[in-house]
Amino acid sequence: MDDPRPPHRQPPGDEPSTARSPLRLRAVLSGVALVAGAAAAVLFALSGARGRDPGPWVAAAICAAVAVIAAIDLVAIARRART
Repeated sequence: MDDPRPPHRQPPGDEPSTARSPLRLRAVLSGVALVAGAAAAVLFALSGARGRDPGPWVAAAICAAVAVIAAIDLVAIARRART
């Protein structure tokens, strides 16, 4: 049986040897999201403590979730950078 697919060729160029990992940019973005999310969560929580409106508490919870996700991403980046 003949294989109808053409043989796989290595693409021309030197991309594999000069490719750059996006981990550093991802770490910077996660660090910014961690700081901004934590700061916003604190500010919204302080704002929510003054009134009876649940809106600031919801915003604080969302910002805290963003900060937690960013922290988890930083842990994953650190593990991946070690390997």
